[in-house]
Amino acid sequence: MTTAMTDRQGATAAAFRDYAARLNAVLAEGDWGKVALLADELADCVETQRQVFICGNGGSAGNAAHIANDFLYGISKTYGRGLRVHALPANTSVVTCLANDEGYDAVFSHQLAVMADPGDVLIVLSGSGNSPNVLKALETARETGLRSYAILGYSGGKAKGLTDVAIHFPVDDMQISEDMQLIVAHMIMQWLYAGRGGVA
Repeated sequence: MTTAMTDRQGATAAAFRDYAARLNAVLAEGDWGKVALLADELADCVETQRQVFICGNGGSAGNAAHIANDFLYGISKTYGRGLRVHALPANTSVVTCLANDEGYDAVFSHQLAVMADPGDVLIVLSGSGNSPNVLKALETARETGLRSYAILGYSGGKAKGLTDVAIHFPVDDMQISEDMQLIVAHMIMQWLYAGRGGVA
């Protein structure tokens, strides 16, 4: 191995250690009480059969689909036992139709207006907290009588003031913001699967 290759590997490893350190710092400062509120809400949703809707854009859209899978199937030890959960970005036909006909800011809110009932739960995932379609979804949730949670990065944006419960990680890094969405969801998933929320 050449000296140049060794130096490059050392610099690469240092960059990865720096990322891990920044992620660990965010984890150390997390407000886990807010996460506990969401966990308790979702446990109650299993019991009461209330629906849960999840939305976000870009990487957060991918996370919404991932989390919906974990909550529908991953928490269940019994056939048919899980959350009635919907990832609003997942149906490309619906999303592209609404974006084309109603505008991209309506792709989540229109689905909520059709499918959601008072008492259901909305979880929005956003790094910036300022995506117009996420904000409109939160507004529709309030108008429809949904309980809303937002997992946010950066300053929290406008979403921080629109949601009922803001799970906010104030880090100016989109990738770590998106990491925290999955970390929160996986924490709750394992807690529900372990039966700590009464789920069996």
